[in-house]
Amino acid sequence: MLPSSGRCNGHSQYGGVVGTAVRRLRNVRRRSCSGGDGIRDAERHGGPPPRASRYANDSVQETERAPVTDFDIAYFQSYSHLGIHEEMIKDRVRTDAYRNAIFQYQDSIAGKIVVDVGCGTGILSIFCAQAGAKRVYAIDASDIAVQANEVVKANNLSDIVIVLHGRVEDVEIDEEVDVLISEWMGYMLLYESMLGSIITARNRWLKPGGLILPSNATLYMAPVTHPDRYGESIDFWRNVYGIDMSAMVPLAKQCAFEEPSVEIIPGQNVLAWPHVVKHVDCYTVTMSELGSVTAKFNFKSMIQAPLHGFAFWFDVEFHGPVKFPANNDAQSSVSEISNNGSVDGNLRKKRANPNEALVLSTSPEDPPTHWQQTLLYFYEPVEMEQDQLINGSVTLSQSKENRRFMNIHLEYASGGRSFVKESVMR
Repeated sequence: MLPSSGRCNGHSQYGGVVGTAVRRLRNVRRRSCSGGDGIRDAERHGGPPPRASRYANDSVQETERAPVTDFDIAYFQSYSHLGIHEEMIKDRVRTDAYRNAIFQYQDSIAGKIVVDVGCGTGILSIFCAQAGAKRVYAIDASDIAVQANEVVKANNLSDIVIVLHGRVEDVEIDEEVDVLISEWMGYMLLYESMLGSIITARNRWLKPGGLILPSNATLYMAPVTHPDRYGESIDFWRNVYGIDMSAMVPLAKQCAFEEPSVEIIPGQNVLAWPHVVKHVDCYTVTMSELGSVTAKFNFKSMIQAPLHGFAFWFDVEFHGPVKFPANNDAQSSVSEISNNGSVDGNLRKKRANPNEALVLSTSPEDPPTHWQQTLLYFYEPVEMEQDQLINGSVTLSQSKENRRFMNIHLEYASGGRSFVKESVMR
């Protein structure tokens, strides 16, 4: 999923539609959830109690309905803007991956009941209908659901695709479902915290042995060098039309590097093989895993170059139906990862049989997507020698202010020097 990004010094920064909506929260009024003709509205109050979880790794508390906060209202309203959906749909890498996955597993979808969480304009729901789904519940809490319902009617699919306008925690579906599909990934994979909605939908409705698309996801990080970016954002101020404006440098660093930056980093700028920060198995992941994620890392620089920061990206895989594993040791079954979490080979994780899964990758070595990569820059570069070690840890945690924000705590050391960087993705 995608919040439209703002710009700072010519580079994409977090904020944009979502950030603006949150900053202006006190001016936002709750909109009515009564949609266009034919849309089934969510029950905001009352209704039957949530079903007990059928998943051994989930507690009953994880199926309870979370209250709607003002931040949630602003978040949902941000997705009423058509531009967000236009950019996502025009991302052919993303959209083709989902369409290909749907038709690759057509045998598991045809004649079955499907839930599309965060349906947006309804395009994935329509793909599922085209693949022969018996019924598709298209759920979205934003007002874009009104337009999605019109799209469904325009394509004569109202007897198959049922648009539900409301949160996944609130809408009611009176049958178990065979397939759960969603494009839930945010920048840096976990930003926006939409994965919690997938867990809720899975626990409420998915049959044991049902299909989840995508089935798993992996977040990576790697050290990077980017002298051009540092030069145009910082060194520019040292000589502006012959005028010494270096007094602007501290402010320039704060503007350019305080918050994470969403941009393309060329593959050749990556200094070491990537490290796995978090692997998510959508069949077994629990809410408790998402509150805080910590990973320790050890890198060895492949070249001599200034270290300007770390890049983060992710892969998601679309697997066919699987039996629920007896344990949560899914990471070793889908990738070849060393004991310290590093990934050998190229920047994309290696797979025992790549033909078994369709992969959507946002790696620097793969075709670009609207997610690009997320860069966490240092205020001062660190000069690196070839084979020099970089070690430390990163913690990603949901903000107490707003669970859709993410706090980043980075500790790293190299060449006898230690550093700490704190940042917030808003």
